[in-house]
Amino acid sequence: MKKKIYIIFSACLLTILLLTASSSFAQNNSTNTMKINYFCPRWGSESLSWDAFCEKVKKAGYNGVETGLPLDESEKKAILETLKKYDLLLICQYYQSFERDFDTHIKNYEKHLRNLADAKPVLINSQTGKDYFTFEQNKKLIELADKISKETGVKVTHETHRNKFNFAAHITKDYLEKIPNFRMTLDISHWCNVHESLLDDQPEAVNLAISRTDHIHARVGHQEGPQVNDPRAPEWTDALNHHLAWWDKIVEIQRAKGTTIFTITPEFGPVTYLPALPYTRQPVANQWDINVFMMELLKKRYN
Repeated sequence: MKKKIYIIFSACLLTILLLTASSSFAQNNSTNTMKINYFCPRWGSESLSWDAFCEKVKKAGYNGVETGLPLDESEKKAILETLKKYDLLLICQYYQSFERDFDTHIKNYEKHLRNLADAKPVLINSQTGKDYFTFEQNKKLIELADKISKETGVKVTHETHRNKFNFAAHITKDYLEKIPNFRMTLDISHWCNVHESLLDDQPEAVNLAISRTDHIHARVGHQEGPQVNDPRAPEWTDALNHHLAWWDKIVEIQRAKGTTIFTITPEFGPVTYLPALPYTRQPVANQWDINVFMMELLKKRYN
């Protein structure tokens, strides 16, 4: 019983300390008028109808939704109408980088990007390429995304992600140095997993990535996985603080640039990203609650 009370007390104390630190950061940046919009991932809520999901998102205090869109025009139209009904913004996500054959891959990449751009989202977050494609092949995909972005007026950012071209910090550094015009979604949790570290030994690669980031996926990773089981738990304080420090730098850079609106998606995922108990596969924490916690923590910190 005493052990249980101690655990609850520790978690509550951590939350209070984080909110206090967030308040201090916000006060230090209160003169800047940059607005940050927060987006809820559709990932993990697919069992809900779009209407029920959007109503829940709006009530939770999000500004929009991050999701992929179907190629079917009637299905896509219904989703967009529901978002409009609840006055929710849209970030589109490309994740269908499944094809091994490059010629098929790039053809489908263009098809999906144009389908997403047609919805006129705030931006397209793209999980681009493959870790086993050559540099030149992945470069062609990046250049195609830039071409579509210029034609449609919709920004495309490339998400740091395992299995994609920017799966590791040192690999991404090479792309960033050789292709100076592409921008990123930073989901740095993947790199913590890939490098089995909190990246303290790769400041040059991390800082370069931070300088080229236009969207954040706010998930906390650790040395052995891309997602801690619950960022509110005291055992993850060090991992959480590392991520907050990285996100702080991004926000500071965007404010210094005079950015008026920035975007963040708290993106803790469902089982099996979220650890589960054996046999029953019951999640050890609640995905929805964790993402709302992250949004509220960052709102307090930055807004």
